[in-house]
Amino acid sequence: MAEPNAGSLEEPGPRGSVASRLAGVTGLERAIANVVEETIVRTVESDAVVQAIERIVEDGRLQTAVERSIDQEKLEEAIRRAIDSDVADRIWDEILASDKAQKLVERVAEAPEVRVAIAQQGFSLISDIGRQVSRITEAMDDAAERLAHALIRSKGHEEETNQAGLITRGAAFAIDVGLLTGFISIASGLFASIIPTIFGGDGDGISTGAFALLSTLGLLFGGSVFVTFWTLIGQTPGMRFLGIRLQAGGSNEIGFKRSLIRALAIPLAVIPFGLGILAILYSPRRHALQDYLAGTEVIYDESSAPWSLSPREWVHQEGETTEVTEGRDRPRARVRSRDR
Repeated sequence: MAEPNAGSLEEPGPRGSVASRLAGVTGLERAIANVVEETIVRTVESDAVVQAIERIVEDGRLQTAVERSIDQEKLEEAIRRAIDSDVADRIWDEILASDKAQKLVERVAEAPEVRVAIAQQGFSLISDIGRQVSRITEAMDDAAERLAHALIRSKGHEEETNQAGLITRGAAFAIDVGLLTGFISIASGLFASIIPTIFGGDGDGISTGAFALLSTLGLLFGGSVFVTFWTLIGQTPGMRFLGIRLQAGGSNEIGFKRSLIRALAIPLAVIPFGLGILAILYSPRRHALQDYLAGTEVIYDESSAPWSLSPREWVHQEGETTEVTEGRDRPRARVRSRDR
């Protein structure tokens, strides 16, 4: 069999190279590329292609294809690894330590809305406490009165009264004393280094005379605080917290003279074994000795309390006292004749 002629075989490489060079020189390759590019652009921009894409989007096939291409578990795992990585920790540390983050925190803390929200939360807590304490002390007023009458085997007062009882008044007084004690303690701490220098004393403290003088000044200061509050608004902070107030002759205006007489009468009520105070349990109008001497009475007045939800109005008429309420949430009404 004859061998094929090697010269008859054509080398595609060199011939192709020559054809490419010839097409480049003549501009044929560029012309073909422009025609192909223009054809693709016109095809993509054609109405048929646009309508086909719109149908794919509208019937959900595109969304389904995207969802299928994304593995939810793998995506969640990748995000979790990124969050737990050291790089994320360093980025968060840098963000929190930056000046911009500090300014952001300061602006948030200084925002009026934040301050109002914090104040409302604190006020709501105090209001809830005050409301519950007031209800408890009011119930204890009646219980203490019944117990006192049982001890002496006397018949209790059947009629209801709007006058505050011993427990409520005692709780209000304890709150006021606590506030005064705290204020005096802070003041004495501020002047701790000055007081021994003024009054003298040994290394352990001030002298006995100086202690007695300071105690007397403290009592006078406390008494003046009570008189001031009674004169101005007929209530101390403790009385307002529990929703009680002073009245004189059916009026909320007590006046300085009555307030002073009442303050001076309190020691007289306490000295004889507290009998002047315990008189509240047996008095039909729940009067203590200071109430008799000053012509005052202590009444429940929920409308004056900071936690009051349903303010009530006391209507005073000649010969009687009535109470007008709307939606009041106290456990029971307290109305009784004022005729002696």
